[in-house]
Amino acid sequence: MSTENTPKRTPGMRGHLLAALASYRQRCVVTMLFLGFSSGLPFLLVFSTLSIWLRQAGVELATIGMIAWVGFAYSFEFVFSPFVDRWQLPVLHRFLGRRRSWMLLAQVGVALGLARIAMASPATSVDSVVIAALFVACCSATQDVAMNAWRIESASAELQGPMVAAYEVGYNVGMIAAAAGALTVAAAYGWHVSYGVMAALMAVGIVTTLFAREPHADPTREERQREARVIAWLERRAHWPGSLQNIGAWFIGAVICPLTDFFARYGLRFALPCLAFIGLYEMNEFIMGAMAGPFYIAQHYSLDQIALVVKVYGFSLSIAGVFIAGALVARLGLARSLLIGGALAICSNLSYSFLATTHTPTLVGLGFANGLDNLARSVEGVALIAFMSSLTSAKYTATQYALFASLYALPGKISEGVSGFVVQQIGYHHFFMLTAGLGIPGLLLLAWLWRSMPRGGGPKAGRCDGMLEHVDGLP
Repeated sequence: MSTENTPKRTPGMRGHLLAALASYRQRCVVTMLFLGFSSGLPFLLVFSTLSIWLRQAGVELATIGMIAWVGFAYSFEFVFSPFVDRWQLPVLHRFLGRRRSWMLLAQVGVALGLARIAMASPATSVDSVVIAALFVACCSATQDVAMNAWRIESASAELQGPMVAAYEVGYNVGMIAAAAGALTVAAAYGWHVSYGVMAALMAVGIVTTLFAREPHADPTREERQREARVIAWLERRAHWPGSLQNIGAWFIGAVICPLTDFFARYGLRFALPCLAFIGLYEMNEFIMGAMAGPFYIAQHYSLDQIALVVKVYGFSLSIAGVFIAGALVARLGLARSLLIGGALAICSNLSYSFLATTHTPTLVGLGFANGLDNLARSVEGVALIAFMSSLTSAKYTATQYALFASLYALPGKISEGVSGFVVQQIGYHHFFMLTAGLGIPGLLLLAWLWRSMPRGGGPKAGRCDGMLEHVDGLP
């Protein structure tokens, strides 16, 4: 029987699904899962989990709100990135390479900072707790910078999807450990033991980093490209000390060129509202986040109840939300996904406001409000990450994304620091009503951007020559 005209079989949906699942068995993807855990673990330990401990220790709401400003460390990751990119750590670089040496240093720093918090007493020395929390946040932000670079350099473009998914799952598991795990241990053995256990859990990231493979990226080629853009500027500063020349080269290559490239491609009319949208989109979630922990205590929920309903159930739903958000972006596109995420966030804030008015709060009400909040955060987060990634130029992907990621949290972090004062003045019910209203400006900007988005990605990517002319005017 002739098979000449028999059509070739193509892989069906099942074949594509099996191929996609097989990618999660890659060594780099599995490594990313454990590194994601190491990245997610410290975050809540210097925010909501710490705020619960501080409130139980009698620290004032205003002080707890201001402590949230330690999160500025995450808003200035772009400041750390040039150092992580170019500085070779003594001894560690020789044995581990550029990316793993920075990851290991940051992970050890996080563990030491958490151990210092475990030994402190917030009731008598809140200053030492704040300093240790700031140190943990700085080390954690440095770990994120090095880890993102490792992820990009360790896998092909086809594997970046599974790498990000593995990171998100590991990150959320780390947050569950830092929330439900820390609260459960604290309820049984006290806060000092709890933070000691969290410090020990950083061993997961440390061991993973030691056994991970250093990516074989060629940094010298990238550095030569960067130097080509600033060589004229450096020649005009030949009389400057070498350290100042390096700082100037870093600043131009890491900040000036990416910014001018972005504005050249999209123009001021679209670029400025776009940056405003990035900064405003999740501001309501940032502001209400610092007061969520104290609100649970004010509603007389126990640590065990918070751990079970808020942390285990809520964060489990957030993991599901990551997959839901990915499906929404693929099916509905970025604009509609951003709209759904923002609307869910407003609804979650309103549900907290309603919960604050109930005289006998129930676990069902708490579970609904917190579950909706975690779902909203997942959809918002994934959609916003995809949106910011779509704005980057292939020439400046890492740097532009770091700048966008730093900007998106900045307004929320500034406002978050005064959230305690607001609650003291107007109460939780009106506070959550206010945060719900703060989500509206971002959605209005989204509607404008949706109609004004340049077709085809905007003008051709510009270069930083014009800005360098202005920089050359400096002494």
